[in-house]
Amino acid sequence: MSETPSNIEFTAPDESKVFLIEALDKKQKELAALPADSDTLERAVLQYDIAEIMLDIAHPEMPEKAWGLAKDAFNRYKALKEWEGAVQCCDLLYRTEQPSSIVALGNGLWLAITYPIDPELTIVMLNNLVEDTPAKADGAAVAAVCAHYIADLRLEGEKRDSVMFLTMNLIAKVAERHSNVKSQSQMNFWMDKLDLNDPKIYLPRLAQVIDAITDENWWYDRDQLRSELPIN
Repeated sequence: MSETPSNIEFTAPDESKVFLIEALDKKQKELAALPADSDTLERAVLQYDIAEIMLDIAHPEMPEKAWGLAKDAFNRYKALKEWEGAVQCCDLLYRTEQPSSIVALGNGLWLAITYPIDPELTIVMLNNLVEDTPAKADGAAVAAVCAHYIADLRLEGEKRDSVMFLTMNLIAKVAERHSNVKSQSQMNFWMDKLDLNDPKIYLPRLAQVIDAITDENWWYDRDQLRSELPIN
C-alpha cells in the first residue's frame, strides 16, 4: 500500500502553492485518520485527491509519489467496480509522465470505452491518446473520430451539441497535422481514405491501438469483465 509522502521542502512558494500545500496537508490528515484496514470508497477518493494536488504543486518529487497513491486508488476502485473512478486514476497516472504512464492510458481507455461512464471523461482519455500519438500516425485520427462517436452516442441535447463541436474541431486539428487538410472537400476525402466513417471499421482499429500501447500489461482480466457486462 502506498504511503503519504514525508514533508517536502519548498523554496519561497507563492500564494497558490501555499494553498495547495495546505490542502495537501488537510487531505493527508483525513487519509491518516481512516482505519488502517479500511478499503472503502472514501480511501480511494482521498488517495486520488491527494495525488491530484501533488501534480498541481509541480514539485520534482511529486509525480512519482502521485503515481503510487493513484495506482493504489485505481486498485481500490477496481475492487469496488467503480469504473469511472478507475478511469480518473488512469488519466492522472498518465499525466504523471512516469515510465508506465502510457500503459495507464491504455488501461483507462479500455475501461472508458467498455463502460458507460461520463462520456466527457472518455473523450479526455481519447484526447490524451491523440496528444501522445505522432502527427502522421493514423492512431490519432482513429482516436479523434471515436471521441466524436462517443459524444454522439452517449450525450443528449445542448451538451451533446457543444461537445460534438469540440470533437469535430479535434478531428479537424488531427486532419490538418496528419495530411494538411484545410477544406471540407479535403476532409471528406481524408475521412474516406482512412475509413473513418464506419464505426464497425474504426472501433476495432482503436482496440488494436490500445492493445499496442498497453503491450499486454493489463491491470485487470478483460475476459472476466466482458463476461460480467449486461447483455442487451
